[in-house]
Amino acid sequence: MSDEQTDNKIDVAIPTEDKTIDDKSTEELPAEAAGKSTEDSVVEAVVEAKVEAESKTASAFVSESAAHLSNQKFAELEICEPVLNGIKETGFEFCTPIQALALPIALKGKDVAGQAQTGTGKTAAFLIATFHHLLARTIEDKPTAQLRALILAPTRELAIQIHEDAKPLNKHTGLKLGLAYGGTDYQKQREQLEAGVDVLIGTPGRIIDYFKQGVFNIKKLEVMVLDEADRMFDLGFINDIRFLFRAMSAPEDRLSLMFSATLSLRVKELAYEHMASPESVIVESDKITAELVTEKAYLPANSEKLPLLMGLLKQHEGLRCLVFINTKRMAEQIQETLNANGFENGMLSGDVPQRKRESLLKKFKTGDINTLIATDVAARGLHIPNVGLVINYDLPQDAEDYVHRIGRTARAGATGIAISLICETFGMHAADIEKFTGHKLPIEPGYEDLLATDAIIVEPKRRDKRGSRNAKPTPRKSAPADRPAAKVTQAAKKVAEPVKLKTPKANGQAVQIRGRISRKGDTPAVG
Repeated sequence: MSDEQTDNKIDVAIPTEDKTIDDKSTEELPAEAAGKSTEDSVVEAVVEAKVEAESKTASAFVSESAAHLSNQKFAELEICEPVLNGIKETGFEFCTPIQALALPIALKGKDVAGQAQTGTGKTAAFLIATFHHLLARTIEDKPTAQLRALILAPTRELAIQIHEDAKPLNKHTGLKLGLAYGGTDYQKQREQLEAGVDVLIGTPGRIIDYFKQGVFNIKKLEVMVLDEADRMFDLGFINDIRFLFRAMSAPEDRLSLMFSATLSLRVKELAYEHMASPESVIVESDKITAELVTEKAYLPANSEKLPLLMGLLKQHEGLRCLVFINTKRMAEQIQETLNANGFENGMLSGDVPQRKRESLLKKFKTGDINTLIATDVAARGLHIPNVGLVINYDLPQDAEDYVHRIGRTARAGATGIAISLICETFGMHAADIEKFTGHKLPIEPGYEDLLATDAIIVEPKRRDKRGSRNAKPTPRKSAPADRPAAKVTQAAKKVAEPVKLKTPKANGQAVQIRGRISRKGDTPAVG
C-alpha cells in the first residue's frame, strides 16, 4: 500500500478507458451510495474494488509461494555474507525443499547428487553453493587461464538462463562470470575467456573446443557442476563429459554437484565414478508431475488437431502458451497456419539460428509473443515466468519428456494447465506416459465446440531430397520418339551370354548356372 493509502488520503483517478463502472447507472451502485452524487459513488466503488483486488492478489501470492517452500531460511544457513546479500536482494527468504536438503551438505564442502521436480530451485542451490565455496578460499597469483568453477548445461538456452540467474547472486562476490555456448559469438566468447574468468557456464561442445585450444585450463578446478545430467545422456554428450572429468582436478580436490530431474542408474554410475562419495538428495513427491498442474487430454483425429489447437488458444486467450511438437516440419505448418488465422507466435527448434532463438525467448518472456511453438529444445530446464498453458500438440515419444514439457508451467508455486492431444499418429505413447507418471491422462468428453470454424489450414510444403522448402520436383526428360535403338556391343553380348562351367559330373559338358536373387541368408541354387 502507498503512503497516501495508509494515511487514509486516497486520490483516485478514473481512467477514461475503463467503461465498466462509468457506464453503470446510480441504481446499480451499492445501497450505501444512495443519496450521494454519481461521481462520489463511482470513486468509492473504484476504491473498494481496487482494495479488494489487492487483498485477493496478496493472499493468493502468499498461499502460492508458501506452498512450495520449506521452513528453512537462507539466513539460518552458514552462507558467506556477500552471497547472502545477493539472496536478500533477490527477495528470497525461505528455501525450497531441494535447497533445504542440498545446501547444508554442499556448504560443508561435500559432494551432492540431487533429484527434484523441474522448477523447484535446483539452479539457485548449486549457484549459492558454488559462490560460497569459492569465497571460502583465498587464492593468490591465480593464472589468468585457470578456471575456478565449471558449470555444464545440456542446451544453449539453459546455459544462458543459468548465467542470468547467477548475476544477482554474484553481485557482491567480485567473481568473474563467463559464458560459452555454440552457434554465435565465437571470437567474442574466446576473448572474454582469454581475459580471465572465475566461473565458466556453458555447453560441452564449445567448452571442449576452447579447452583443446588452451584458452583455459581446469587442472586445479575447485567446483564442478553438472546440470540436467540425464539430458546429457539423451543428447549424446556423455563422452564429452567424461573427457572433461578426466582432464580436471581429482574428485577429492574439488566440490562436485550434480542435479537432475531424475537420478537414473546411468546418472548414479557417472556420479560414483567421478565424484567423491556424493550424498544423494531426493525430494520425493506423490506425483512425478508438478503438483499444481491441471492436466487434460483430448482425442482428436489428425485432421481436427489444428482447428482444436486454435480453439484452445481462443479459449485460454491471455495465457502465455507453449505448444510442443515432435518434428520441425509440423512446427512450420502450425506456425504458418496460426499466422494465417491471426495468432501471433514464434517457433523455436534446434536449427533456428542462435541469435533468433535468443530473440524469440526474450520476446516470449516479455509478452511480446504470447504463443511459442517449440520442439523439446525448450522442454528442459528453461524457466519462463508466467507460462499458464502447455499444449502437447504431439505426445512425446519419451514419457520422461512429457514430465519436463508440462513442467514449463506451474513453476515456483504458480498454477498452470497442461493439455495433451492424443491423436492417431502419437496416441500409442499415452500408455507409456501413464505408466511413467502413475496416473491416467484425464480425457475430456467432448471437444466439438472448441474446434475453430472457418479456419485457414495451411498445407505443409513439399521438400526435395535435400530438404529445401519451396523446391519443386524436376520433371523427368522423356526420350524423343525418333531416338534410334541403342547398339548392342560385342562386350555386352558376351556379358548377356550364360556363364558356363565344367564339372566332374558333366564329364566336360558345359552346364548352365541358374542364379536367383536370394533373401538374406539363402544360398543360391546351382544346376
